[in-house]
Amino acid sequence: MTKLRSAILDDYQQVALTMADWSPIMDKVEVKCIHEHIAQIDELVEQIGDCEIVVIMRERTPFRAELLDRLPRLKLLVTTGMRNASIDLAAAAAKGITVCGTGGAGNATAELAWALMLGLARNIVKEHNAIRGGQWQSTIGADLYGKTLGVLGLGKLGSQIAKFGQAFGMDVMAWSQNLSQARADEAGVRLAASKEELLENSDFVSIHLVLSDRTRGLINAEDLRRMRPSAYLVNTSRAPIVDQAALAEALRNGWIAGAAVDVFEVEPLPKDDPYRSLPNLLTTPHIGYVSQAGYEAFYRDIVEDIAAYLDGAPVRTI
Repeated sequence: MTKLRSAILDDYQQVALTMADWSPIMDKVEVKCIHEHIAQIDELVEQIGDCEIVVIMRERTPFRAELLDRLPRLKLLVTTGMRNASIDLAAAAAKGITVCGTGGAGNATAELAWALMLGLARNIVKEHNAIRGGQWQSTIGADLYGKTLGVLGLGKLGSQIAKFGQAFGMDVMAWSQNLSQARADEAGVRLAASKEELLENSDFVSIHLVLSDRTRGLINAEDLRRMRPSAYLVNTSRAPIVDQAALAEALRNGWIAGAAVDVFEVEPLPKDDPYRSLPNLLTTPHIGYVSQAGYEAFYRDIVEDIAAYLDGAPVRTI
């Protein structure tokens, strides 16, 4: 029996085949792992053009119509998570390509957002580097206790961040286009009357919104000027929610004290990107969802998705 060819893209940590038991499908599928990001379509087609099955991690590699047109053998596309804005689902459906997703696990993104907030407040990276360089106590940290935390988006992740803020003795307010008083009361937070009110009155702002036409560019230069010069912004959601050029300008000119981001418009971040050199910007390489429990859940479900497809009864279709 000829095995179906399968490729796993962007396996940066080289762990895809160790995070789950692949043995149930190994007699039917030949799996190739690609550990480096491939940005050029021609090179990507060369690598996966002979594959019937492709596995992608979140939105690391977009699958638009242009790419799908050049993958005539592709029959099953599996993405981690149940939502992936970088896949052209209409084009996939038109070509008869089944698209499946996975579940997840834990609160890894919320935990990273909180780590970034603490890192900003207490200048963790700067102080760590200062010790390595022979200095001692070079900064004065900002306090969280008694300060105001503004949460943009009070869904699963935003609600978790609100709980963290409450545990640290912060006054928590929240806002989004559809946030109701009842939902705010349920979470025990103050409902901001507007985005502007939240930005003007928060010492720390954490973004937890889904990227959509309504949220793209939601935080612009005018909004960043509204924030306090002592305030900090954290974005572990999606980069385009914040005007990227405006954020760089805000950091350079001291409109806000600092920011932390885990998401970028181009990933991996180009080596010459200004976000690599802004001194008051704390960055991580989109690792909000990268955790042991999360990866185990992703790859377990990936194996199940492939097995179900091979049995003619796909699961978790998108």
